[in-house]
Amino acid sequence: MTFQLNGKGKLALAMFSLMALAACDGDDGKDGVAGAQGPAGPQGPAGADGSDGSNGNGGTGSASLMTPGLTRLATVPAGAEVTGAFATENGDLFFNVQHPDSANSATDSEGKTFSHGTVGVLAGVNINQLPKHLVSVGVPDTEQERQTVQVAYGEYQVIAQTMDTFGGAMPEGLGTIMATDKSTVIASSDTPDFNGFVPTGANEGYLFTNWESIPGGMSRLKLNKNASTGYWSVDSNDVQMLDFGIYGTIANCFGSVTPWGTPLTSEEWGNQGDNTHEWNDPSKQTARDALAMYIDPTATDADGASSFPNTYRYHYSVEITEPTSATPVPVKHYTLGRFEHENSIVMPDQKTVYSSQDDTNGVLYKFVADTAGDLSSGTLYGAKVIQDTGSFEPLTTGFNVQWIELAHSDNATIDGWIADFDGITTAEFVAGQSNYLTDADADAWAAGDTNYPSVANGGGSTTAGMAMDDRIAFLESRKAARAKGATAEWRKFEGIYVNQKRAKEAVEGTNLVAGEDVSQAYVYFAIADMDNGMIDNEGDIQLSSRVKDCGGVYRMPLLTGADAYSVNRIEPVVMGSTYRSTLDGALRCDVNALSQPDNVIVLDDGRLVIGEDGFQENNTLWMYDPSVND
Repeated sequence: MTFQLNGKGKLALAMFSLMALAACDGDDGKDGVAGAQGPAGPQGPAGADGSDGSNGNGGTGSASLMTPGLTRLATVPAGAEVTGAFATENGDLFFNVQHPDSANSATDSEGKTFSHGTVGVLAGVNINQLPKHLVSVGVPDTEQERQTVQVAYGEYQVIAQTMDTFGGAMPEGLGTIMATDKSTVIASSDTPDFNGFVPTGANEGYLFTNWESIPGGMSRLKLNKNASTGYWSVDSNDVQMLDFGIYGTIANCFGSVTPWGTPLTSEEWGNQGDNTHEWNDPSKQTARDALAMYIDPTATDADGASSFPNTYRYHYSVEITEPTSATPVPVKHYTLGRFEHENSIVMPDQKTVYSSQDDTNGVLYKFVADTAGDLSSGTLYGAKVIQDTGSFEPLTTGFNVQWIELAHSDNATIDGWIADFDGITTAEFVAGQSNYLTDADADAWAAGDTNYPSVANGGGSTTAGMAMDDRIAFLESRKAARAKGATAEWRKFEGIYVNQKRAKEAVEGTNLVAGEDVSQAYVYFAIADMDNGMIDNEGDIQLSSRVKDCGGVYRMPLLTGADAYSVNRIEPVVMGSTYRSTLDGALRCDVNALSQPDNVIVLDDGRLVIGEDGFQENNTLWMYDPSVND
């Protein structure tokens, strides 16, 4: 059967007229013609000054000047992030309401409340056909506006919300992560993130949505669009939470869809970052217990599970192959490196991939596959950036890029290296040592040593004394990149994206963008906040702290010719703006500028859609026109 979504909303319109009433009984003769105005009299004495008014409350900045080129397309309810922005070929814009305030109680025109994670679409409008000059939706003012989705154009249609069962077709509810026994609930996620739509025909297809939890998850919903009304429905005969196998995934964050039509989901947070040695430290609270209960639902912690979770089996980009089959097949691409993946984006050559690391002191990565359309083998690179000389203002400071080769390998080889760490438990932990790969291991590898260092020399116990190999490039990619000289200073490096049509036209000369000659295309990325390594006056990145926690968006011009789809330059595009609050003196982000941009997508006409994960009471889904400041 079909699970019908919101019916078409009806807007009641009231029209008011002002009517002048004229006398119908004839002229009474009393109204004569007005005479000429007499001369002004002398000015009277000035009155006494009034008393001072009371101080006003600290404002939100809503009356300040909007950053040129920005349009507020939508705002999301209190407590929520804007996630999952995805534009289809036909201009359907999907986006989500992630972890809204559970106290939200106001309803929209369709009776929906936003106290749970929500997956939705901007219905009734083609996002690629919006005119150049737009009007923004207002900053929410009333409680109704603060607790619901407000849009400037079209209508936000709720497709599904956390725990929806679609008439019993998904009995445990949307966003629920089941253990490997298929009957034990491990997590119920309120955090929908990435959306990716894979069409199966005209006005139909599968919507893939990430659920950012530990363990992580991904749903697939079959959608149908009514071509006449523009509204969507879910086919409840075809809904599922994907099966990620015996180890599962962790914190599925943002993602992308490859040029050959397969979703890529990214494993982000939940590891120990640079401190991998803490993973099996019994005194530390880590994600290992939740992952262990996914693997073995009879366990109460990692030590009691049939298989202790191996941290090196998580934090990769995962391709959903066979996405339209009855059972999609996830494939973890170890080749793209192990780190806190926000997302990876594949260029139109189907070989070059850029990946962002969402962490403090992260790295920008590039991967080049051996074979187009196959990410299972290839070469991984890290970026070293050179800041513009004499410049530190974020809005005007760019960077040149040099790519440092890390290593070449394939999924099968890396999987063998990962398996070497499968047997490690808390019983093997020794304070002051590591059972995993270390900085000393990375330094020895980068120096070309023939063997891994001993434990006494700082090496990990699992590889101590072994013949050197390239495993550290793929299992501890940041350590490897840093040891080779790549820049590991980016802070909260978020979504990274390219418009496939614009990129292909600019690089290969094909005519794919109607009505426009695209001679230069860009890979765009968002930095949620410019803090720590980006403003510490050390290393490769030394920006001022003016923007700080408000963040901004950068772009990388794509090269042509022999270096097609590579990049050698990073340029600032648009930045947030801080101000000092009169209430408590703390820095705030202006409500009419960016506040911690999370993900960015590029439309066919070159405009950007940017989702916020910021400090505002109501985060914004922005549209930005880069040509305003070019």
